[in-house]
Amino acid sequence: MGKDRVAAFSDGVIAILITIMVLELRIPHGADWDALAKVAPSFATYVMSFIYLAIYWNNHHHLLHTVTRVDGLVLWANSNLLFWLSLVPAATGWMGENLAAPLPTAFYGVVLLMPAIAYFLLEKAIVRREGAHSLLAQALGRDVKGKLSVVLYVAGVVLAFIYPWASVAIYVFVALMWFVPDRRIEKTIGTT
Repeated sequence: MGKDRVAAFSDGVIAILITIMVLELRIPHGADWDALAKVAPSFATYVMSFIYLAIYWNNHHHLLHTVTRVDGLVLWANSNLLFWLSLVPAATGWMGENLAAPLPTAFYGVVLLMPAIAYFLLEKAIVRREGAHSLLAQALGRDVKGKLSVVLYVAGVVLAFIYPWASVAIYVFVALMWFVPDRRIEKTIGTT
């Protein structure tokens, strides 16, 4: 099967998730700074979640440039990724209304951790389909950044029950790590 339907479906799902998040934003009730301050945590969490979804969209776009064809395993691995990403709006809303509360902060971390694992599994499914010497396999190398992200998310989830602001800082740090699309793939595609 070609990869175009996977890309189109994934683009559509991510666009819908962003739309759901923006529709959940609370409007300030009042016209003063105090009213604006009351919705600031929700807005800040929305911004972070929007950035995360944009990061996944960007990297997914690059990832699919390494694919020539997909099979059932790749389709299911991609659906697994989209499932976990679909929980981002709920986690965003809960943490936005309870910024730095232990359980919502931990839940948000789990909702960030699971797509990271799902993305890793999608990469493995593509390498299995394309072969050990495929463009993606060459680009990934040891995938230190991907593995470090998972470790940091786990640390963030644990820290949420001890010092939630440290968890939030970890989540922001991981987003910053991935803010620029995965250059490993760009370099590999550019060299072939």
